[in-house]
Amino acid sequence: MKRILDVLLSLLGLILLTPLLLLFSLIIVLTSKGGVFFKQIRIGKNGKEFTIYKFRTMHKNNSNNDLLTIGNDKRITSFGKILRATKLDELPQLFNIIIGDMSLVGPRPEVKEYVNLYTAAQRKVLEVKPGLTDYASIKFLDEAKILATFSNPKQAYINEIMPEKIRINLAYLQKRTLFTDVKVLFLTVLKIVF
Repeated sequence: MKRILDVLLSLLGLILLTPLLLLFSLIIVLTSKGGVFFKQIRIGKNGKEFTIYKFRTMHKNNSNNDLLTIGNDKRITSFGKILRATKLDELPQLFNIIIGDMSLVGPRPEVKEYVNLYTAAQRKVLEVKPGLTDYASIKFLDEAKILATFSNPKQAYINEIMPEKIRINLAYLQKRTLFTDVKVLFLTVLKIVF
């Protein structure tokens, strides 16, 4: 049932949002050099690697290869700031959902560097498909601003934020239902809009 809803809602979303997706693509191409999409390898269900898609929000060929975005990151384009603030840069992941790499709701997929740091207990989050949104995403909607308050953002992410995200996701996995997923989607929209 979850898979059917994932596909149906993602297809409906792509159909309804096509004009917006085309507009975003045009603005990205006209306002900064580079392609429309950002692609990155993430870790999915059972530790399987997959390519995640987002709208490109950073300047092409920046020399900074940091995996984390912190505060007012100068790598981010003007339009990219708008997309990130509204989480609209994540919309291309509807394709990931249709392909079957992701679900609408589930633990957000992480990069291999950080997954390699998971304990055996934490790796239980890899037993399900990663999602477009989750309770942890709602809590850490302003993650870049939070990280900017630390003297060592990477260590803060590894030692404080990442474990908390995993704790939240493990709790979700213990009591997930279709109703819970609908609630997460609803809360995500509310958090972004308000």
